[in-house]
Amino acid sequence: MVQRYVFVVIFCLIFSEVCAQHQEKVDFLHAEVNVRPNALEKTIDGRVDYKFKVLEHVDSVFLDAENIDFNAVLLNHRKVRYKISDTTVTIHKKLKKNRNYDLTLEYSAKPKQTVYFLGWDDDVDGRKRTLPADGQIWTQGQGKYSSHWLPSFDDMEEKVEFDLHITFDASYTIISNGKLRKTKVSKGLKTWSFDMQNPMSSYLLGFAIGDYDKQELTASSGIPIENYFYPQDSLRVEPTYRYTKEIFDFMEAEIGVPYPWEDYKQIPVKDFLYSGMENTGATIFSDAFVIDSTAFLDRNYVNVNAHELAHQWFGNLVTEKDGHHHWLHEGFATYYAYLAQQKIFGDDFFYWKLYDSAQQLNEFSKEGKGEALTNPKASSLTFYEKGAWALVMLRNEIGDTAFKQGIKNYLNKHRYQNVTIDDFMDEMELVGSKDLSTFKRSWLGSSVFPMEKVTEYLIGHSTSVAAFVKLQWELTTSLENNESIVQKYWEASDNEEFKARLVLKYHKLFSHRLLKEAFESKSIKIRQGLALTSSKIPLELKTNYESLLDDESYITQENALYRLWISFPQDRALYLNKTKGSIGLPDKNVRLLWLLLAGLTKDYDLDRKEGYLSELLDYTSPTYSMGVRQNAFGIINEVLGFTDQNLLDLIEASRHHSWQFRKFSRNLLDSLLTVDEQRNRIIELTKGLNEEEVRYLNTKLNLE
Repeated sequence: MVQRYVFVVIFCLIFSEVCAQHQEKVDFLHAEVNVRPNALEKTIDGRVDYKFKVLEHVDSVFLDAENIDFNAVLLNHRKVRYKISDTTVTIHKKLKKNRNYDLTLEYSAKPKQTVYFLGWDDDVDGRKRTLPADGQIWTQGQGKYSSHWLPSFDDMEEKVEFDLHITFDASYTIISNGKLRKTKVSKGLKTWSFDMQNPMSSYLLGFAIGDYDKQELTASSGIPIENYFYPQDSLRVEPTYRYTKEIFDFMEAEIGVPYPWEDYKQIPVKDFLYSGMENTGATIFSDAFVIDSTAFLDRNYVNVNAHELAHQWFGNLVTEKDGHHHWLHEGFATYYAYLAQQKIFGDDFFYWKLYDSAQQLNEFSKEGKGEALTNPKASSLTFYEKGAWALVMLRNEIGDTAFKQGIKNYLNKHRYQNVTIDDFMDEMELVGSKDLSTFKRSWLGSSVFPMEKVTEYLIGHSTSVAAFVKLQWELTTSLENNESIVQKYWEASDNEEFKARLVLKYHKLFSHRLLKEAFESKSIKIRQGLALTSSKIPLELKTNYESLLDDESYITQENALYRLWISFPQDRALYLNKTKGSIGLPDKNVRLLWLLLAGLTKDYDLDRKEGYLSELLDYTSPTYSMGVRQNAFGIINEVLGFTDQNLLDLIEASRHHSWQFRKFSRNLLDSLLTVDEQRNRIIELTKGLNEEEVRYLNTKLNLE
């Protein structure tokens, strides 16, 4: 998930460390779920009717229920004795073998996590909210569990057919798992009824509520695809969801097993915890991927799109028994996402992706941090990237035909069930007609990344990667001048990926003539590499670098603007005027830099200078997405210094629901507290805040 590893790094740790209790003597079959979220109170009122079968005589049955209050608990429509704790509800009753039972639970919950209510306050610190995504409710159950809003099962081995009925204000759209069968409006409220036909683990339940329109597509197999978007983002639909149908059709053909659910939906939400989450048939993803065409090269949704779709088979259709087998989810989704990108962008893109992945894993391994794929506490880098590499090498080991047949057999044999790594490897050994014990030791059980074998594979499959490896070898062993070696390889290749990496890694060895050739290539990717270099711009290349401001890449525009502004002070107004209207990526990378430079440039637009700095300072407000806020906090801290309002915004951000933004904010706050002047300002500002708002801050102050 883009970079997926940053956004999901803690998920694997949380998910693998939790071992839920499995009830082997009871099988829950069906759940009729009715929920009514209350946005202002941030609560959920609900009722769920379960049907379950008793496999052996038992005297109790339980469900996971995190801090849920129960208004009624009925077994076969009659009151029954039950006990609740902070985490469970247990029904005490002697239950007979081979009998079916109905269990009804009426409840209310105020979720501390898993359900997120965003944008429902009228204002924040007196400033009116203006975000287009105002008024959202969405869930993120994986790693946190759905039992915070629905009495259900933290155990992934309990698979249930869920039907959901969600009631909310009629002016909003609701999206959830399953086929939308009907809606009903009553007294300004609208109930959306979704029907699932097959069982799934309850951590894959999800819903989103907000102001959405949708794009409707149909896969070649006839499966409906619904791509949701904010009404004001209609012009971003195509670049955001570009290649969605192609990805879907490719997945069905490559995997060889039809898509296993009724339909497929994708829903962007504000400040999502990760890049995306593969709720069954309904992927929720970060609206940071809602982009225009210029941003497509910089940060597109294609990989996340393909990754979450692959999970509909690998994770949703077949589900790991526990964290020891997590490779069967993330490694497979990563691998098939890479295959989809290979289909769309070509072999060069694919093999260079694998090359970059291998470099990361090799460095990780050389530092003594390597991990086995069977380690339930392994990092996301291991589960995702080493997991994908294991499948690349397994396919290479047994051949395309056997590999694809093994995948089909594995999915069909274990559909709607839970699996282990041995279940998968048994199928592969069977179709490959060979002993895979050496492969399992090397790729699954070992903590060392086998870089030598990986390099051999890449050299054998990609001439451009092979040339790059040979170049690196020559630079360390040849007596020839390094500049001459780089020039020789540059002139011998017409491969964009190869040349872009030459620029990024070896630009200091480029002559001015070679740099001009790179500019004249017209390749956005190569030119982006030139913008990202850190060396000073020579006068004879000034015009070439100025041309980068026109490129279809916001990363290129941002870096070119900064470097030109630094290098040629006499032309600062010219550069600012040229980029004045550019906003950039969803995190406003170009706009934030522009505001800073406009505010710092002497004699530039003096009548508006104060307004430019005021706009920049305002972007730390909770009104904006966490990406915008983080950029603004960083720029203001480094260059301008915080206003009182910025500090209040930072204190608020230290409690943010997104762990990565919360960590960033706390680290920044911690650094400010080491400076006496800032520490005293912060203490003074907290006098007007309530206990919840200053809980983290008080912890730090008390420790110090």
